[in-house]
Amino acid sequence: MESIKKVGPKGQVVIPQEFREVLNIHPGSKVLFKLKGKKLEIEVPPVDSVSLFRETAKGSGRLVYDPHEAYNEELEERVN
Repeated sequence: MESIKKVGPKGQVVIPQEFREVLNIHPGSKVLFKLKGKKLEIEVPPVDSVSLFRETAKGSGRLVYDPHEAYNEELEERVN
């Protein structure tokens, strides 16, 4: 798969939907950037189960998840 995208004024690029679907990237997902020579690679980092467990444990066993948090952060970034 290949796709050419335009870089926005803040240096942002939209990851095409077909790539997001294949890599299971959704709002709030983290991605890892690697620079190899003149090539920029983007990959989904492995899940850190220990950190996830610790964060869950801090909430007294309740996993706190705000499905709108990533959207609101992105909106705030784009507006400012």
